[in-house]
Amino acid sequence: MFESISQVRDALAKQQYIATDEIATVVYLADKLQKPVLVEGPAGVGKTELAKAWAGAVKRELIRLQCYEGLDETKALYEWEYAKQMLYTQLLRDKLSDILKDARSLADAADRLANEEDVFFSQRFLLPRPLLRAIDCDQPTLLLIDEIDRADAEFEAFLLEVLSDFQVTVPELGTIKAKHMPLVLLTSNNTRELSEALKRRCLYLHIDYPTVQSELNIVRLKVPDLSPQLAKQAVELVQRLRGLELKKYPSVSETLDWARALVMLNAKSIDEQVLNNTLTILLKYEQDVQRAKRVLGEFKGDMDEDDDEPRSNLTRFNPRRGR
Repeated sequence: MFESISQVRDALAKQQYIATDEIATVVYLADKLQKPVLVEGPAGVGKTELAKAWAGAVKRELIRLQCYEGLDETKALYEWEYAKQMLYTQLLRDKLSDILKDARSLADAADRLANEEDVFFSQRFLLPRPLLRAIDCDQPTLLLIDEIDRADAEFEAFLLEVLSDFQVTVPELGTIKAKHMPLVLLTSNNTRELSEALKRRCLYLHIDYPTVQSELNIVRLKVPDLSPQLAKQAVELVQRLRGLELKKYPSVSETLDWARALVMLNAKSIDEQVLNNTLTILLKYEQDVQRAKRVLGEFKGDMDEDDDEPRSNLTRFNPRRGR
């Protein structure tokens, strides 16, 4: 599909996704090698958005499997539509005399009933879940297995077989093979360690919180109505919050929510009142809010000065992961 890495970057940009060279390279290789991509990183940094942008770029249907504790293969693959089966049972009961009236023996009657059982467990009563939908779809798809780290290790082991062969077995119907090889992207928030077997089957990509400039580019792209000066101030404040010892750091999606809120409030600057009224858009734990409020006054002086190099005492905190 893609002829070059730059083409990948441009295609994702048309979907309003700003891809780094590493992201564009991994997507390009996954497309060429037909390998699943495992994307790890903090929540809210754009892992799921990458799947949406990739699907849009290659014009494939996005099929999403949201993982959670207790998810098993039945819930991920298929289930039988019992309501329809019960309705069919009633119809069969009403037609039973017609079906058996010409039976010449008990064995003949049993054979006729067995034929009806084949209809009972057929495609017409099968309700496909995301994995089966991605495999059995008539058109090429992109399968997003979101937050695989939330699922149990047993489900992860089952998933290995699906990702290796792209086929599933329904006991009543037999083996169903993929009509088209789906593109696959798995995401993980690092809440538990994934198996080496799963990682070995995938291309690996880690997406971290963006740099100041990258996040500023994202805000300008997604919230164009926010003034450049206010966007710069907002991003710098978010970056400094991530340098504190917080229970939950502001995600990129929360930065965008905050930027949209500033637009809706017609904020001209990020003053103390605006910060106090909107800080909970960025921080979701009271202890984080209180910690941030203790140091935001120091940052306010920098914003009022509007210097290119902020002189806030917050700079004494070391940003996470080298920022």
